Amino acid sequence: MAGITLEQAQAQLDLYLAAEVKVLAGQKYEIAGRTLQRANLAEIQAGISTWNDRVRQLSLRATGRGRTRTVVVGG
Repeated sequence: MAGITLEQAQAQLDLYLAAEVKVLAGQKYEIAGRTLQRANLAEIQAGISTWNDRVRQLSLRATGRGRTRTVVVGG
């Protein structure tokens, strides 16, 4: 994920969400014997999941909560 900013990840997520809306509004239709089929809904939903995860990870990093901490208990 090196080099991907929160803003870029959010922009990608927004594009996938918009694509999902368009697909759900009309996956396939035919006009005058010609057929148009939009992108595969499963692929779009996989992209949404991927970019949503990246947005969450980058958001956590931005707030300082995405760091891993190791706690050693002495005893």
